[in-house]
Amino acid sequence: MNDRPRPARSRRPDRPPRRPRRDPVRLLAFEALRAVDERDAYANLVLPPLLARARRSEGLDDRDAALATELVYGTLRRQGTYDAVIGACADRPLRGIDPPVLDVLSLGAHQLLGTRIPRHAAVSSTVELARMVLGEGPAKFVNAVLRRISARDLEEWIDHLAPPADRDPEEYLALRHAHPRWVVSALWDALEPGGRRTDREGIEALLIADNERPEVTLVARPGRSEPEELLVGGALPGRWSPHAVRLVEGGDPGALPAVREGRAGVQDEGSQLVAAALVAAPLEGPDTRWLDGCAGPGGKAALLAALAAGRGAGLLAVERRPHRARLVAGVLEGAPGVQLTVAADTTRPAWRPASFDRVLVDVPCTGLGALRRRPEARWRRRPEDLERFAPLQRALLREALWAVRPGGVVAYATCSPHPAETRAVVEDVLAEAGTGPAAAPAAEWIDARPTMPGVPHLGAGPDVQLWPHLHGTDAMYLALLRRADRAL
Repeated sequence: MNDRPRPARSRRPDRPPRRPRRDPVRLLAFEALRAVDERDAYANLVLPPLLARARRSEGLDDRDAALATELVYGTLRRQGTYDAVIGACADRPLRGIDPPVLDVLSLGAHQLLGTRIPRHAAVSSTVELARMVLGEGPAKFVNAVLRRISARDLEEWIDHLAPPADRDPEEYLALRHAHPRWVVSALWDALEPGGRRTDREGIEALLIADNERPEVTLVARPGRSEPEELLVGGALPGRWSPHAVRLVEGGDPGALPAVREGRAGVQDEGSQLVAAALVAAPLEGPDTRWLDGCAGPGGKAALLAALAAGRGAGLLAVERRPHRARLVAGVLEGAPGVQLTVAADTTRPAWRPASFDRVLVDVPCTGLGALRRRPEARWRRRPEDLERFAPLQRALLREALWAVRPGGVVAYATCSPHPAETRAVVEDVLAEAGTGPAAAPAAEWIDARPTMPGVPHLGAGPDVQLWPHLHGTDAMYLALLRRADRAL
């Protein structure tokens, strides 16, 4: 053995902290999540301009853009589940974690639990992001939490955190499929009125569909374009609407001349069916004056204007908020026939009663039917929002019934399946008809199912509820009513 003392190591001078590696994809995703959290923005409005800017400044390619999109939407969809996992792995309550730190942790959790990114890459890339946007101290906290998260996969975490499905099925489904419990309960009520709770497969299929990326669906506006013009690059005809075309994944609507020129547009097939149903509803007498009483942002109005022009009718498109009215006017620019857009409040009409033959009111609602497109909405909405929308929904329907002539048709539509926003609104307004000057005029149901030929799973009627898992559409609701009184 050599007992000679070893020479002491020379001390290296302290190195400056390593500069974090810049990762434009994860930086963009973090910026989008902060905008959603801080400004109550919607990801589908925030993300496109961020991607466009990053393409110019960072040279993002299509693959990078797809990853950024997945990180943003996937993190937002499963926010509640990831919060539960993070809460189980952090050394402090979830509410004690600064929101920017929580956003970084959620991005890391999604990479670990919701993507095929290797675990070491998911952890290291997220820690690098934390160093860049939060600093060294928070980055150490992020590293520790993510390493605990990486000890289990998503299924193992759900088994660890969720109650047994037979003991508390709503809470189990809420955690497994990343929906607030009250939303799970509301959707189950809509699928199975009366609280029977017997169709477990149905509610699971709906929750799964809510977490899938929706297809991009186009509408060919009659008289301005035809579906055949849009069937390029592998695009497919719509399932139900004669005006619809479905783009293959990654298809760019803006690459199509008809879309750039406003002759076609992006519109969910459920929205197309609602507009077409109003036009298909049987009507006696004149059919020349149509009203869209809640026209923003203009998709249904554009389809109605095109269909109206084909019948020699004219459309008045009304939107209360001026900036949305300008959007409607832009969408209708160049539309055939007679159409006019005005900024006005349909609950305080500027027209005389019985002025229209057909009226559409697609009323504001919680948006629980469009959770595929706006995944952050499920975490923002609260049960009390139903009470906030209820008076406006009823007022809009009452005024729509006054606006239509006797024998004319009103379509009440909303992008929600919640019973409090759908049939309950219609039944309440019809029940109060004729009871006083503020009540609606008498009206009767029209069976809406024949106005959607070929569409399955429409229920017992007379109203119609569309579903993501059954129809591939947003969960649009439609009731058709005919004004029944004869005295003006």
